[in-house]
Amino acid sequence: MATAIIGIGNIGGPLARHLVRGGEPVVLAAKDEANAAALAQELGGLARAASVEEAIAEADAVVFAVWLDTIKELTSKDTDLLEGKVVVDPSNPIGVDENGQMTRTLPDDQSAGSVVAAMLPTGAHYVKAFGTLAADSLASAANREPRRAVLFFATDDDAAAAAIERLISAAGFDPLKVGGVADARRIEVPGGDLHQNGGLNGQLLDLDQARAAAA
Repeated sequence: MATAIIGIGNIGGPLARHLVRGGEPVVLAAKDEANAAALAQELGGLARAASVEEAIAEADAVVFAVWLDTIKELTSKDTDLLEGKVVVDPSNPIGVDENGQMTRTLPDDQSAGSVVAAMLPTGAHYVKAFGTLAADSLASAANREPRRAVLFFATDDDAAAAAIERLISAAGFDPLKVGGVADARRIEVPGGDLHQNGGLNGQLLDLDQARAAAA
């Protein structure tokens, strides 16, 4: 199972490192192709760089580790390539206003997950995941001891659930499903009660704590 990671910033870069460390092959794509190539070289034989279209075509799972507006552009442009793929969406409905302040980019009753899922071809397998921790925690908390930190996910698709449980585990975290796409808002910011920077007030949860919080 190869995983394409589109975007190698605060989410995509650490995730690529974690997955390779966990034995998973990755195909990296970024707006600056030289950056993707440099990271692939650093990570060694399980990583390679490609264009966005090549990465999607080669992979079984595609992680769109980019801003929500960029995901919308890419899914619209590459719809046919996403047929049959597991599509992993870490996005949050946030932007930066003219004063440099974070702002919500969707109505309060709408999740980024519902927007992305609705844009995909019917044969794609959608899952919301990998955006539930602050970037520094995603980078530093993999393989935490004595108990792993949890990464929540949301999907209505059994194939997507199986794939993301494998990837989250390989990345050094424990996976926990919170529900379907209708529940994606719980693991997004602003406002999500199960996002580390939302209702969890910065906490990292182990599996028992996460189950209690989700319930």
